[in-house]
Amino acid sequence: QVQLVESGGGLVQAGGSLRLSCAASGSIFSIMSMGWYRQAPGKQRDLVAGITIGGTTNYADSVKGRFTISRDNAKNTVYLQMNSLKPEDTAVYYCNADVFDRSVQRREYWGLGTQVTVSS
Repeated sequence: QVQLVESGGGLVQAGGSLRLSCAASGSIFSIMSMGWYRQAPGKQRDLVAGITIGGTTNYADSVKGRFTISRDNAKNTVYLQMNSLKPEDTAVYYCNADVFDRSVQRREYWGLGTQVTVSS
């Protein structure tokens, strides 16, 4: 089993910054990709940013130029630096990981989410 634990959410004013972290632990052989999704009330969960084991990144158009995803493979941790935050960035942010575990089974895991609230 693999656990993802997010941290770093909170309340910030528009134009401010937050940094989210997500640490994976458990029966991990390799993490192929990690990413951040978000879900606002009444809306579907959407991809914010993703990063592969090789460091290739992709971003939602709405966050390009403002958010930066990075990962520390040695620590099985992914980060999301969020700058120039807008009220429309308000959502629960979920960490996601595509993992090969030690029994060489590939599964997708989710964290419990962390709330980000941006006030205008």
